[in-house]
Amino acid sequence: MPSRKPFKRHRFPAAVILCAVRMYLRYPLSYQDVADLLAERGLDVDRSSVFRWVQKFGTELSKRTEKHLTRAGLDWHVGETYIRVGGKWRYLWRAIDANGQLVAFRLPARRDAKAAKAFLKKAIERVGLNRPVSICTHKAPTYRKVILEINYAYDPHFDSITHVDRKYLNNRVESDHAALKRLLGYRQCFRSLRSAKANLQGMETIRTIKNGHIDTKQQGVRGEIAFVNQLFGLTA
Repeated sequence: MPSRKPFKRHRFPAAVILCAVRMYLRYPLSYQDVADLLAERGLDVDRSSVFRWVQKFGTELSKRTEKHLTRAGLDWHVGETYIRVGGKWRYLWRAIDANGQLVAFRLPARRDAKAAKAFLKKAIERVGLNRPVSICTHKAPTYRKVILEINYAYDPHFDSITHVDRKYLNNRVESDHAALKRLLGYRQCFRSLRSAKANLQGMETIRTIKNGHIDTKQQGVRGEIAFVNQLFGLTA
C-alpha cells in the first residue's frame, strides 16, 4: 500500500526530491552526477541524500504506477542477463510482452529450474487471469520442463501456454536487456541486494512510463514529469 505522506520529515521540497529521483532513474547518472546537477540549480544536496531518496521513492513510484499500467500482451519473451551485487554475479530474469512492456523481473543468485519456476510463477501471478498464451525463450531445456509443470498445474489435460524456443525469435528481450544495461551505465555493480532491487524497480518503472505503457500520459519528457508529479499529488 503506497504511503499517503511519503515526504513527511524530509528537509527538501517534494518537487526537488522527485526531480532528483527521476533524473537518476531515467539517465545513466551517478548519485554524485545528480547532486552536481542540483548544485548547478542552486540546491546543495549531498549524494547520500540522493541515494536515500532513490531507495525510498523509486519503490514508491513503482507502487503508485501499478494501477495505471496497460494490460500486458499474451505473447511473452523471457530471458536472463546478469549484474554484480555485492561483488558477486546475480542473474536478472526479465519477461516482456510483444510490445516491449515489462511483465516482471527477479534477481536470484542461481540460474536453474527452481529459479526459472519461481520467476515464471511470480510473473503469471502478477497478471492474474491475463495469463500468456505463449512464452518465447532461448533453447535452455529448463524452460520447457517448467512450462510443462505450470501447464499441468492449471489444467492437466490442456497446454494453455505454448513454449516457443526457435532461434532468433527471442531477440526482442535480448535487445531490451541491452537497453537496460545502457541505462545502468557504469552502475552495474550494486553493494547490496536491497539496493539493486530498489534501483531496478525504479528504472523499470521509469522506462515503462517513458515507453507509454500506461493509461494516461502526455507525450515527451514533460508528460513524464507531469505524470510522476500527479502520482504524488503535486501540480505539474
